[in-house]
Amino acid sequence: MTPEEILRVEKEIVATLKNIYDPEIPVNIYDLGLIYEIDFTPDGAATIRMTLTAPNCPMADLLVEDVNREVAKVRGVESVNVILTFDPVWDKSMMSEEALLELNMF
Repeated sequence: MTPEEILRVEKEIVATLKNIYDPEIPVNIYDLGLIYEIDFTPDGAATIRMTLTAPNCPMADLLVEDVNREVAKVRGVESVNVILTFDPVWDKSMMSEEALLELNMF
C-alpha cells in the first residue's frame, strides 16, 4: 500500500468514526474526544484506541461493536482491533470545537 493509499484509508476511518454517535450525547465519538489514537498499517490492520465518557457506560459493548463493524467496512481495512482504555480518563476538555458548538458549550 502506498503512502497516499494509507492516508486515504486513515481519512476514511476518521470520516467513519464521525458517523458513530455516543448513545447518551448527540455528538459523534470522534469530535467527542473518545478516539485517542488511530493506527493503520500497510497490511490493512487498523487499531483504534478509544475511551468512553464513563467507565461504567452501559452502552460500552455496543459502541465498541459499532466501531469494529463500521471501520471494517472501510476499503483497504483488513482487520480491526479496538482497544478500550481509561488512561487518560475522558473529560469535556477533550471535545472538539465542533462538539462544543453543537452542545452550546462554547
